[in-house]
Amino acid sequence: MSGQTNVVSSLITRHSPLATTMLAFERKQRLVAILRERRTATLEALAAELDVSGSTVRRDLETLESTGDIERTHGGVVWTGDKQTGRPYAFDSRLNYATDAKRKIARAARQLVTPGQTILIDGGTTTLYFAEELRGIHLQIVTNSLPIAEMFQNDDNVELILTGGLAYPRYGVLLGPIAEQLITTIHTQTLFLSVAGVHAGWLYNQNLLLVQAEKKMIQQSQQVVLLVDQSKFGQQALSKLCELNQVHTIVTDSEPPAADRKLIEAAGCRLIVAE
Repeated sequence: MSGQTNVVSSLITRHSPLATTMLAFERKQRLVAILRERRTATLEALAAELDVSGSTVRRDLETLESTGDIERTHGGVVWTGDKQTGRPYAFDSRLNYATDAKRKIARAARQLVTPGQTILIDGGTTTLYFAEELRGIHLQIVTNSLPIAEMFQNDDNVELILTGGLAYPRYGVLLGPIAEQLITTIHTQTLFLSVAGVHAGWLYNQNLLLVQAEKKMIQQSQQVVLLVDQSKFGQQALSKLCELNQVHTIVTDSEPPAADRKLIEAAGCRLIVAE
């Protein structure tokens, strides 16, 4: 029996039609797993991780696009295959993604806060976990995040300032001209924010209005602290936010890839890898 198995195995070579079909199936399964986990990725990063050509990745993505599981963006792709929400980047669907990493980042970032500070916290799931770590600390908090505002609305230790603006439940934030106007009238010691991607020395986010508000936040803060898990490195999204040299500190859950580490050092950013 073992001899027959060896004969069959020898016939299924890497270049046989059956082997090619099996490899293609495994590759597509891996592709779906990556996109489902990370929500967004560049074509370049997918090709490198799958060890295939860009044209092969594009063909696989065309299949996923035809079934409605992804949306193509300039140079990248967004996973839309979660039928329970049907919304890429939906706040509620991202809240339970990479929770261990986000909690590690939140605990490490907590050490950067001292009682009595005025801090600005951008909306997002990572920043929400960070905000949870601040309970019981005397602070003045400015935020455009609806969940963070709800968290602190009855906290006697916190003086809460909400930006106002147009509510975007999909992102859990307040955006638009009203929010931007309020942000330009305040000055904070530290801004804590997260983004959809860090690529080639640039920060990216997935919504133009969100990026506009975040640019104002950066202008009005003395220090900028970026909270990102390791999956965000090498990723792009719809809109460029700023260059790395506008960030003072990066808090992440594991050592960034070597290329990103060099860019972080060149930009003069302090890097904190959460334990």
